Amino acid sequence: MDLRKADYAGSWYPGGGLECNHIIKDYLTNIPPCPKDKKNLLGGIVPHAGWYYSGKIACEVIHCLKNNADTCLIFGRHLGPSSNNYIMTQGQWETPLGNLEIDREIATKIADEFQFIIESPSNYEQDNTIELQLPFLKYFSPGIKIVPFGLPPRHESLKIAKRAAEIAISLQRETIVLGSTDLTHYGHNYGYLPHGEGQKAVDWVKNINDKQIINLILEMNGQAVIDEALKNQNACCSGAAGAAIIASKILGAKKAALLSYLTSYDIRPDSSFVGYGGIVFSS
Repeated sequence: MDLRKADYAGSWYPGGGLECNHIIKDYLTNIPPCPKDKKNLLGGIVPHAGWYYSGKIACEVIHCLKNNADTCLIFGRHLGPSSNNYIMTQGQWETPLGNLEIDREIATKIADEFQFIIESPSNYEQDNTIELQLPFLKYFSPGIKIVPFGLPPRHESLKIAKRAAEIAISLQRETIVLGSTDLTHYGHNYGYLPHGEGQKAVDWVKNINDKQIINLILEMNGQAVIDEALKNQNACCSGAAGAAIIASKILGAKKAALLSYLTSYDIRPDSSFVGYGGIVFSS
């Protein structure tokens, strides 16, 4: 079987289906309500740290999206402005809850229009940004297919996202969108300490640096999100976030809502910490 392995299962999140099910059900017992227009929720932004830190936020977002969708366009990957574009065009991706099939028709059509490094289930670079969302997708939408993109923080990524959504519409797919990014990476571990250490640094990340990028995501300004992150290091995968905004808008999204925000410092205080936000886009 043409199957990409779940590389982070058993470390960043549970390796067994029963344990994944148990944790997801636990997340759902104490979860903020979805926006009232749940049936019109078309996409979202999710974090991708280990589930211990940010799994609940990712679960909240994916739980709120349309569960009857045929396909998820999912954007992620840690890339710089000069990086290549990446895509898988066929095969399946393993999760502890069952495999997810690549939507080959959409993936092949978009790969014919733009230049990509085409990864296969047996030839790819490991990256956590997309994989950590897949058990949630499988749990809430068991039959959904995926098109996994790695898009760098540059303007062309927005063009690719626009065309991917247009192709999905032309093929009459019920489609949802996910963009995977964490926010500010602060501290010695990341070589980024513009405001020293301690509570002052935590407050700056929460109330200024992360807030700036979150506000731009809520404004659904994909290019501004990329520009802001390149300037202030407040999103590690801004190409993915910008792409998700544009694809969601093509599908009909007109507004955004912040479901949850926290930092790893809130879970385990440390001199190095990361911000996480969960956002949904709706029509």
